[in-house]
Amino acid sequence: MTILIGTSGFSYDDWVGPVYPPDLPRSEWLQFYAREFPTCELDFSFYRIPDPRTLARMADKVPEGFLFSLKAYQEITHKREEPEPLIRQFVDALTPLREREKFACVLLQFPYAFHATPENRAYLRRLREGFGDLPLVVEFRSRDWISQRTFDELRALQMSFCCVDQPRLRGLIPPIAVATGPIAYVRFHGRNAAKWWEHEEAWERYDYTYSDEELMEWVPKIRQLDAQASLTLVYMNNHWRGQAVGTARQLRRLLEVA
Repeated sequence: MTILIGTSGFSYDDWVGPVYPPDLPRSEWLQFYAREFPTCELDFSFYRIPDPRTLARMADKVPEGFLFSLKAYQEITHKREEPEPLIRQFVDALTPLREREKFACVLLQFPYAFHATPENRAYLRRLREGFGDLPLVVEFRSRDWISQRTFDELRALQMSFCCVDQPRLRGLIPPIAVATGPIAYVRFHGRNAAKWWEHEEAWERYDYTYSDEELMEWVPKIRQLDAQASLTLVYMNNHWRGQAVGTARQLRRLLEVA
């Protein structure tokens, strides 16, 4: 049982100053990050399928035991048209990380419009078949997936449910702690309800600083998840101006105290 805490992404220009020293070259950001955190969730793989050489270079910059989670390419989770060729390309790109034992899992982040229909349940089975035995984590955005049926189906598919902390808005996933696979997975998006649906820039949704009291709500939940899984991954996505780093440090301290 292991709890690893990190952030969703590490390569943000607005982290220069709050996180990275101004004179630190961009090429050294990952090494700097990996001195403190043992895992990172990569976001750029959502916008383009990674080049294996890029992931190999990243693997070389982090120490033994460091783990990367990668968000699945958006055409796999959002367009959902003939995903198999894209899945094969995506899986092949992961080879350097897998060979160096620095790969944790693939995060399948679905849009809010992905509802709990028979067609979409079948699509989950299709993805499991396409990805083979790779560890997969599923993040739903629509609350209609929250049911015992969904959890049972995820367990049967050996897919992990992604627990989330986010604004308590109607229709969104509530802050429940459920482990359905070998990996327990939690994402902290912040609770900026005012900017969740209406924002001019994407980062505005994730502009949020957590209080200790808010994070303490998750301490027993994360302990509970860790008791049920072989690995627990926790990522902070409130990334604007390095707030995610502060939140990761807060939660790490609270878990140690608890």
